[in-house]
Amino acid sequence: MTANKPIRVAMLIQGYYPEVGGAERQLASLAPRLRDRNLSVTVYARHKPGLPALEHIEGVPVHRLGATGPKAARSLSYTVAVLRHLQRDPPDVIHAHDLFSPTTTALLARRLLRVPVAVKVVRGGSLGDLRWLERRNFGRQRVSWICQKVDRFVVISEEINEELAARGVVKQRRALIPNGVDCERFFPIEAGEKAALREQLGLPAGPIVVYAGRLAREKRVEDLVTVWPAIREHDPLATLLVVGTGEQESFLRRAGTDGVVFTGAVADVAPYLRAADIFALPSVAEGLSNALLEAMASGLACIATDVGAAPELITSGHSGLLIAPESPQVLKQQIMTLLDDPVLREALGSRARMHVGEYFSLESVAGKLERLYHELVRSD
Repeated sequence: MTANKPIRVAMLIQGYYPEVGGAERQLASLAPRLRDRNLSVTVYARHKPGLPALEHIEGVPVHRLGATGPKAARSLSYTVAVLRHLQRDPPDVIHAHDLFSPTTTALLARRLLRVPVAVKVVRGGSLGDLRWLERRNFGRQRVSWICQKVDRFVVISEEINEELAARGVVKQRRALIPNGVDCERFFPIEAGEKAALREQLGLPAGPIVVYAGRLAREKRVEDLVTVWPAIREHDPLATLLVVGTGEQESFLRRAGTDGVVFTGAVADVAPYLRAADIFALPSVAEGLSNALLEAMASGLACIATDVGAAPELITSGHSGLLIAPESPQVLKQQIMTLLDDPVLREALGSRARMHVGEYFSLESVAGKLERLYHELVRSD
């Protein structure tokens, strides 16, 4: 390669914008910034009914490949279609954004095209990607194969770093690169602006605790809904705002009580975060939560369980509050503490914003990925 020729990066991922999972949102935010760094980025996602097979989003070509049907058929058709595309338009680096179909496809392409492969493990812990895959048929053999063949793992948390090390992946093959957040899109506002924004969004005037993200079992949003009657008794004006959709939405709506507001899917979560006072994330498993990063960048006082990368984001009592997972009574007490202490809320939110702005900006993450791709091309 010549010095001025862009490195061609094939991004393999299950879904892409406008799909709203954490990995999808993270890549959609990063891809244009990587393109601006003289990298030629192409996204290969799975076919999604209602979305075009090829479109350009912020200047980045996005292919949606494969067929509908049973899960195994969808996976196979995605892999075959991606391999055909990569043979016609060979990349310099392949970057897979989870351990499942994208990684299998990337490693087959690595063997076929002899190009280096980076893999991002998106979630750690007992419900994380590595352990989940190991519980599947032939899962341990598959994880062993992946750990041997991947050229570089993109590691977003110390928890995932330790899991890979325990499986024999040496330090030189583990690149510590966190998720990033767009601090120009997620930012705090003054009280007067917040009141006007709430009116615009149709939200009440009292204190708002927000959860934003997928409504999935591991997120434990039901813990918030369960404790909300007691919180309303403590502060009758408090509102729980649940932003997002997912497999548990119907269940949670049925369980909802007075003072719980569901938005469903929204195109832009940023205004809802700016309108809130407190962010709560009671998950039992995470990688590095994009929603938590976005809430911290928005200057919210955050309560999160100490799973995944949350302890790397939050110093409890300084830039947020950490609690043990599956502890709804502690969650309730910490929410009440923050509702009663606006000075503490302001201090935690201000320090959170400062911390993520310094260490987790999208520009910083894009720069680290650019260096990684150059290293992989040089060593290939």
